[in-house]
Amino acid sequence: MVNIEDKELKELFAFADTIGNKRYHRLTHKDFETYRKFDYWRYINGDFECGTTQESKDWVRENSNWYCPICGSHYSDKGGKTIDHKLPRSQYPWLSMEFRNLWVICQVCNKEKSEMHWYKYEHYIFVHYPNLYPAVKMARPSQLLQSLKD
Repeated sequence: MVNIEDKELKELFAFADTIGNKRYHRLTHKDFETYRKFDYWRYINGDFECGTTQESKDWVRENSNWYCPICGSHYSDKGGKTIDHKLPRSQYPWLSMEFRNLWVICQVCNKEKSEMHWYKYEHYIFVHYPNLYPAVKMARPSQLLQSLKD
């Protein structure tokens, strides 16, 4: 078992890419079903707002407060809240319904993060917003990556 807590950021990049590349080339029909379930869970009526189903609204309410965990701003000051995938579903579609991969962040931070790989995102924040880096580092999906390795 690899202890990722002791890894440097560059090593984590390599580790995540290794896992992602191996898995991405072996995507199954089930992976794509899981991917589509996320859209159904979140956007039952095709709405772009996060939490449009009662179940996803409940999840957002239980997993967030009034403030974005990245920038610390009140959601209403930053265009509202969104359900984001820490490890992007475009690169990790089999994790689209893995709740440990989801977090609620403001729309501005979500747009800025976009489809960035988590560790590229950490690097981006470290370079451009060093004051926000501790919050992003705290949200690092370490357990999720560890579970992929097991």
